[in-house]
Amino acid sequence: MEEFEELLARERGPVERFVRFRLPSRADADDVLQEVYLTAFQRFGQLRDRDSFRPWLLSIARNKCSDYFREKAKSLEIPIDAISESVLSYSRTGPRVDTAVRETLALLGDKDKQILYLYFWKELPQAEIARRLGLPLGTVKSRLHTAKRDFKDRYPCPNKSTQGGKNTKKLPDILPDYTIEPMTEPPFPVKWEELPGWMLIPRLGEKLTWGLYEMPSRKRTEWTDMKVVGRAEVHGIEGVEFVAVQHDAENYFRTGSIDEIERRFVAQLTDTHCRFLAESHLEDGVRKCYTFLDGASFLDNWGFGPDNCGQETALRRKGILTRDGNTITGEMLPNLQSLDIVGRYRITINGKTYDTVCVMDIECFDDAVASEQFVDQNGRTVLWRRFNKNDWAFHRYGKLWTELLPDNERILVNGQTYVHWYDCITDYIL
Repeated sequence: MEEFEELLARERGPVERFVRFRLPSRADADDVLQEVYLTAFQRFGQLRDRDSFRPWLLSIARNKCSDYFREKAKSLEIPIDAISESVLSYSRTGPRVDTAVRETLALLGDKDKQILYLYFWKELPQAEIARRLGLPLGTVKSRLHTAKRDFKDRYPCPNKSTQGGKNTKKLPDILPDYTIEPMTEPPFPVKWEELPGWMLIPRLGEKLTWGLYEMPSRKRTEWTDMKVVGRAEVHGIEGVEFVAVQHDAENYFRTGSIDEIERRFVAQLTDTHCRFLAESHLEDGVRKCYTFLDGASFLDNWGFGPDNCGQETALRRKGILTRDGNTITGEMLPNLQSLDIVGRYRITINGKTYDTVCVMDIECFDDAVASEQFVDQNGRTVLWRRFNKNDWAFHRYGKLWTELLPDNERILVNGQTYVHWYDCITDYIL
C-alpha cells in the first residue's frame, strides 16, 4: 500500500494531464481518473517491474478513456470526430480485430461518418444500425453504400513509384506451389534473430522484401520493402531504424485499398533477444509515433514477452506445445507466450528444398490467431502461414471461417478449429 501510494504520487501529474487532454469534460475526466486509480490499486500486485509503473498506469488510463468514449458512442451523444482515441491499423502479424481506418473521415459529412462508424468501428449489423437510428433497413443499406463510395472517392491513393515497380518483380504474383513434409529427425536448435512477424533482422546493412498471398487463390495481395537505414535510440535504449514501405495493402476494412504506406521502426537486437522499440506512421496527415513506454497502444501491436522483453534468439524446443499432424495441444495461460518449436519439416518451394523447424505461435499476438513459421538452419523464414480461430472477427464478417473459406486447411488447437487464411514468403527463397 505504501509503495503504491509513493509511486502514484510521483506519476499522478502525467496521468492527470493524459486523461484531461482526451476527455471533453473536466468532471468526466475526474470520474475516469478515479476509475484509473482504483483499477491500478487493485492490480498493483500483478506489476512485476516497478520501474514500468508509469507506462503501466498510462495503459490503464488509455483503456479507461476508450471505455468512456465507447459508452458515449452507444447513445450517439458525441460526434464521431470527437473520438480522440486511435489505434494502429496494422501489427507485427497483420490486421487485428480492433483495428480501424480513419483516413479521410474528416472530409465526409456527418451522416457518412455516423454510418461508417457504426458499421466498421462498432461492427454492427445493418439491421441493428437500422434499429438504433430508427430507419428502414433499405435506407441504411443505401446510406452505407453512398458513404463507402464517398470514402473511396476521397481516399488518398498515391501513384506507385518507379522504385516500387522494380521491387515487385522480386516476388511472384502467384504463390509458388510448395510441400510440407514432416521429418523423423528431432528438431534442431537455431539462432533466430528475425523480428516477430516481420522477418527482418534489425542489423545495419539488412534489407528484405516479403509478400502476403491469400488462400485459396494464392494471389499476392500486398508486398513490403524493408531496409535498415541507421542507428537509433529510444528512451536511452540503442537500436537501429528501418523503413518499411507496404505496397498494394489489402482492402482490410472494405473501404478501398491503399497503394503505399510507409512505416518507420526502431528495433533492438541483443545477444539474447530481438524486439521492437518504436513505430511511427502517418494518420490523417499527422505523423504518429509510439514507443515501448506507451503501454497498450504499442505493446498490443508490437510488443512481445513479459514487459516487452522481446523474442528469444536462441530458439529450441521447450515442450510448451505438442503437435500431431494438424492437432496442436498445450497450456494457454495469459502470460505464457505460447511459442514453441513443434517439429522438423522438409519444405520444398520455388524449386528449392529446405530443412526447417516449425515454430508455432498460438495467440501470442491475438487471442484468436495462430501461425506456423518454418525456419531453416540459417535462422531465416522460408514460409509463414496464418490461421484464424473459427469465430475470429465474426461480428465483422458475419460468418465463421469454415464458412468463409470452406476448402482451406484447418488445424485444431486444444480442440478449437483454426482456418488457414494467408501465407507469406520473402525474397530469401528466390
